[in-house]
Amino acid sequence: EHGLSTYSAELSRDWEIWGPMGGYIAAFALRAAGAHCGSPRPASLVGHFLGVANFEEPLTITCTSLRVARTAHSVRAVITQSGTPIFDAMVWGTNDGLIGLEHHAAPMPEFDHWSKCPTVQERLAAQGESYESWFPFWLNFVQRPAIWRADWNDREPHEEPPDWHNWLQFAPTASFTDPWIDACRLLILVDVGSWPAAQSYHNTTAVIAPSIDLACHFHCIDPSAEWLFVHANAPVASAGLVESHQRVWSDDGRLLASGISQLLCRPVRPQ
Repeated sequence: EHGLSTYSAELSRDWEIWGPMGGYIAAFALRAAGAHCGSPRPASLVGHFLGVANFEEPLTITCTSLRVARTAHSVRAVITQSGTPIFDAMVWGTNDGLIGLEHHAAPMPEFDHWSKCPTVQERLAAQGESYESWFPFWLNFVQRPAIWRADWNDREPHEEPPDWHNWLQFAPTASFTDPWIDACRLLILVDVGSWPAAQSYHNTTAVIAPSIDLACHFHCIDPSAEWLFVHANAPVASAGLVESHQRVWSDDGRLLASGISQLLCRPVRPQ
């Protein structure tokens, strides 16, 4: 019943950022693992990015059960494209209603509520500028940055800490009733915060830094939480690698997901 499952998926260019966005790719593995194991909710995903997918060919996701217990199910989800490895993930799914320890010691950073933060478009309009997204990926969100600098693109390196604070709402659909699909929102945000945090500190266009791995823990799946607050921090960059930690809160201050990723720097080729 749970031995092996194979799924196929088509990619959308709406999620392009240096190619298909990493968290978007990882979401296919998460969704397939959920369909394979049938558990009520996801607990975690840990994965390696092994290749860059293209938008022309379908993905193949192969899921294998590694451990089936009474309350939890471990799945390996392997994504390939025309036989080329793209992403390899380990996913845990768990039952609902499990009894255990209960505490919440993860206060959200003290910033204005999203309702008091203008959107990116409103911020730029106030400066007499219009919004032009560098990549289609960013059009999947309404963004209300918690911190704003009018001279952001002209700042000197190391003026800002390696952090990123942003309120985001997915568009056009803000949330999903299926817990595995809704968890994909959190997974994408855990991945996306890493580079903006590093870029906040360096303000460079000389390199890009795609994720080579991603780990995400799902603490609470709540489709009623449409506005999500992301705090990303990149405390160390060394030897061509960038370490980044991400957390995602609901607008009432509950930590919904947290994760960590390692990025690999690549020089930008001259045009």
